[in-house]
Amino acid sequence: MIFPVVCQLTRCLLSALMLLTRRETSREAELLVLRHENAVLRRQLGRVRYQPADRLWLAALSRLISRRRWPDVFSMTPATLLAWHRRLVARRWDYTGRRRPGRPDTAAAIRALVIRMATDNPAWGHRRIQGELVRLGHHIAASTVWQILHGTGIGPAPRRTGPTWKQFLAAQAQGILAADFVHVDTIWLRRVYALIIIEHGTRRAHLAGITAHPDGAWTVQAARNFLMDARHCAGTARFLIRDRAGQFTGAFDAVF
Repeated sequence: MIFPVVCQLTRCLLSALMLLTRRETSREAELLVLRHENAVLRRQLGRVRYQPADRLWLAALSRLISRRRWPDVFSMTPATLLAWHRRLVARRWDYTGRRRPGRPDTAAAIRALVIRMATDNPAWGHRRIQGELVRLGHHIAASTVWQILHGTGIGPAPRRTGPTWKQFLAAQAQGILAADFVHVDTIWLRRVYALIIIEHGTRRAHLAGITAHPDGAWTVQAARNFLMDARHCAGTARFLIRDRAGQFTGAFDAVF
């Protein structure tokens, strides 16, 4: 499978190099001839089926041509070219073959004990039940207890004091910022990362920076650049929502 793809890509690259070494007039004339022959073949053959190597080569060449010219140059739609690229990226990061079996299911006796505790003690939440299980010698995570209760239709324990998370976000939206990374894969399967910061009050998203190698120092500098451009956030931001990724260091939190 890989060898035919490499051979065909090599032939395409050699053809491109030969085309670049010719004179401008000769290249334009040859392109016109090939374009006309391509149009004739489209009318005669109808739908053309492409091999994986063909799709890779055409997707790579599409980056060198203006998107407005795609319908005139390619026999497929722009959406098809973009779909080929997404499929190629998905295959590059597919680790299904290396996946190992996950954690074993919780024992039926422990599940029954969790449900019994929740039924007999309606005021107990999943964390209280998890603590009682640890005291009995059953080491189980609080999230597992929550999943068991949620799967059986048992709702959470009633709140005692304080606002809900939704009420808190609505009241403090003007002072909340959220930061996270998103990634994009190029046509050559090179992954780049973008730092996105969102103002919860206005739902406005800011692109703080793009890099192929995000680390703690780069993230701190990107946060400083963001506050220099969005000065209104420096005085109003009171809360920062982020995950525990290694790029978000203590110096990053200190910027805000």
